[in-house]
Amino acid sequence: MTDKSFNPFEMAQTQFDSIADKLDLDEGTRELLRYNQREYHVSIPVRMDDGTVKVFRGFRVQHNDSRGPAKGGIRFHPMETINTVRALAMWMTWKCAVVDIPLGGAKGGVICDPHNLSAREQEGICRGWIRQLSRDLGPLNDVPAPDVMTTPQHMLWMLDEFETIRGSKLPGFITGKPVGMGGSMGRTEATGYGVIFNVREALKELKIPPADTTASIQGFGNVAQYAIELYNQIWGKVVCVSCWDQKDQISYSFKKLDGIDLVELKGITDRFGGIDKKKAEKSGYEILPGDAWIEQEVDILIPAALENQITGENVGRISDKVKIIAEGANGPTTPDADKEISSRKIFMIPDLLANAGGVTCSYFEQVQCNMNYFWEKDEVLGKLDTKITNAFNAVNGLAKSKKLYMRDAAYVIAVGRVVEACRERGWV
Repeated sequence: MTDKSFNPFEMAQTQFDSIADKLDLDEGTRELLRYNQREYHVSIPVRMDDGTVKVFRGFRVQHNDSRGPAKGGIRFHPMETINTVRALAMWMTWKCAVVDIPLGGAKGGVICDPHNLSAREQEGICRGWIRQLSRDLGPLNDVPAPDVMTTPQHMLWMLDEFETIRGSKLPGFITGKPVGMGGSMGRTEATGYGVIFNVREALKELKIPPADTTASIQGFGNVAQYAIELYNQIWGKVVCVSCWDQKDQISYSFKKLDGIDLVELKGITDRFGGIDKKKAEKSGYEILPGDAWIEQEVDILIPAALENQITGENVGRISDKVKIIAEGANGPTTPDADKEISSRKIFMIPDLLANAGGVTCSYFEQVQCNMNYFWEKDEVLGKLDTKITNAFNAVNGLAKSKKLYMRDAAYVIAVGRVVEACRERGWV
């Protein structure tokens, strides 16, 4: 979203085209899956705290619902674009399919910056987005969730507005809610933990003990923080993280060779994942440019921020020591960068597999809400581990047997499952 010349939807289509060729899909099937089934552009008027009315632009895109209700987050970002949302909706379809949960792909967004909005103004955006789209959302057709710069509180405002409009209690309409208000235990940890479940399995495949590894992570939001937490628990050491500084409007990397202190950094981090530079420096962290995370001499790289971060221009900066890249973010690696990563034999855990923990636990939340029976945290995380591990083994097994790049193997499985559903429904 930071590079106006970059079109993530074109990247998503390019990735699909490559797999369509491998699967020898007919033209009709390609046309159906290359584009989204539906998309909505809405205007959301909000009365601001100063009494003026400001109109925010919002989107919802439903890519494919052949395998079940559409599912996908809604993000608030000042540089949100419809092409970003289109790409994310398509990736959600493949992500749900690769972990084999009965959902399709969707995504939503609003062009806004929560940093500069009061809680009341943010609530107005949430309720306004629902008012504009409530006829086309619901637990049986499209289920939103949190994403970049949206929170459980935002989800609860949206749920309240939806239930008010529908006149009934429908907690399964939206996921990522606060625990105690229909949210699932373990949902906060799910995406970051899912990344490390995949990393753990990749290290087993490479026969490398986790305790012998180091990692560098782009981002310090929810995904990155819980990835660090679980990675530390399996005795890995994170030596560098990067984050966006809202005050300076620039990103920085924070490096400590003997390992970052997660609790310490969280204590000096704002609610959007921005680390206080001065306090970090006093605590012994080396402050580096924001893109320095990619050039660290570590075993594992985890891009866990935004799309278009590992490109043809910077992929050559990746150290020869790197053995694994685990995509905690959506679409962080461009196709031209993929070619070099593949040629260098770096073990790639693609986004639709690496960060599928979030949507998997969202599915668990939906199930729990619909039956009004909630599981304990250990049960949720145990089911998540099983689901992610099974998906990893299926993708890795296909990659080895067919000599495919891991991304291609994940796409072959995911697209194949969606194509099968479309054919069985008689759509193609």
